[in-house]
Amino acid sequence: MSGERQPGVAPQSQVYTWEPSNAAIAARCGLRAQDILRFDTNTVPLPPAMLPEALRGPFEPSVNEYPDSSYAEVTAAAAAYYGVEPHELIIGAGADEVLDLIAKTCLPMGTAAMVPIPTYAMYGVLTGQRAARIVAVPRLGPGDGYALDVPAVVAKLPDVHLVWLCSPNNPTGAADSSSDLEAVISAAADLPNAPLVAVDEAYFEFGAKTLIGWRTRYRNLVVVRTVSKAFALAGARVGFGVADRSVIERLERVRPPGSVSTISAHVAALALRDPAYALANVAALSAEREWLAAGLASRGWTPAPSTTNFLLVLIGDPDAAERAADGLLHAGIVPRTFGPANPLRGHLRLTVRSRSENDRLLEVVERVSR
Repeated sequence: MSGERQPGVAPQSQVYTWEPSNAAIAARCGLRAQDILRFDTNTVPLPPAMLPEALRGPFEPSVNEYPDSSYAEVTAAAAAYYGVEPHELIIGAGADEVLDLIAKTCLPMGTAAMVPIPTYAMYGVLTGQRAARIVAVPRLGPGDGYALDVPAVVAKLPDVHLVWLCSPNNPTGAADSSSDLEAVISAAADLPNAPLVAVDEAYFEFGAKTLIGWRTRYRNLVVVRTVSKAFALAGARVGFGVADRSVIERLERVRPPGSVSTISAHVAALALRDPAYALANVAALSAEREWLAAGLASRGWTPAPSTTNFLLVLIGDPDAAERAADGLLHAGIVPRTFGPANPLRGHLRLTVRSRSENDRLLEVVERVSR
């Protein structure tokens, strides 16, 4: 890899952290963490009485104190699960905050980010929020599984500071091949002003190959992960970026010190330390996905192959998809729809849920597809 720039980072930028944690102070001073009293943070000494006991502890700190801004417990658990060092991780309030940190780091006003479309809409939203330009590169068509158009992507790399990739891709459901991803990341790394490549692996556990192991080979790569999907903790809002330490240092300069709650961090740490139930979720939902896909196909809808917990379903022309979505909605079923400018007009995206909930979906599909 040739030279590397650090787009979007002002020279005076510094990492902002709150006061050291009780554990850090105790270690420095030879004390016990439980004996540390905080007279520095202007917090209230006792948690609210109406909180269930489970939300009062035994995690440290209690909910009436600010989170440990190093997030040592959950960072250690995530590092062990991902097979990396804690200093190669950054935490955020869900994967979306990690994506936001990436945009803040790499996209000063007037720069550009590449978005292979169709893909997750937040990439365009975050790019626009930074007053940066979107360089949209269409993916290949449905016959090619909406794969990356690698030559078209590579041709545009010199024009951008950031490349947004999603694998498995949302909303198409397919994972990009390792060879396609490496072709893009490698070509970006070889540029004199190497753009950062962000690969969103929110649905990794459902069967895709992770790129985390590439972080030392490509210092222009950051992989984004979450506990929202396989771990069933979407409401907790905990996500991570994984990259070479040089990338993490850049992201830390714009990370708010306490955006993840103490409760969320503790729950995520418990989940990451015992991932067996997440893998069981994946196995069950993957089997259910195939059952649901068959049921939809038997009713005249056309689901695309998926390695996620959702299905991209071709309904027909845009008007047919709009009528189907309206019929589902009036029966209490909420599908994901696509707007007028989206190349997936004519499709709906449907999450795989429990058998009873999927049965209810199919009953409604039977009515609205007549």
